[in-house]
Amino acid sequence: QVHVVASGGGLAQAGGSLRLSCTASGRTFSRYAMGWFRLAPGKEREFVAAISASGINTAYADSVKGRFTIDRDNAKNTVYLQMNSLKPEDTAVYYCATPLSYGTPRLNHAGAYDYWGQGTQVTVSS
Repeated sequence: QVHVVASGGGLAQAGGSLRLSCTASGRTFSRYAMGWFRLAPGKEREFVAAISASGINTAYADSVKGRFTIDRDNAKNTVYLQMNSLKPEDTAVYYCATPLSYGTPRLNHAGAYDYWGQGTQVTVSS
């Protein structure tokens, strides 16, 4: 059983920073991609960022490109989302997820992911 746990959310002012963390246990962490999505009130779930198993390849939503950075520490079984220059529109519940299989394509689509964490709230005040 794969268990995904996200943490690090909180309250930040516009222009500020937060760093989210996510751990995935129950299998060899370094063999699988990881992704972040977010869900804001009244909106659909949105892709934020993804990272390949090795950490070499990353992808970002246009809305966060240049402000957010995804990286991973496979020795710690942890993926991070560094969020800088936060905007009020970044307010959402952020979810970490990982796919069932190695080499899953289309990591910017929620359907590629099989295991999801519980979500962590990020609130950005103006």
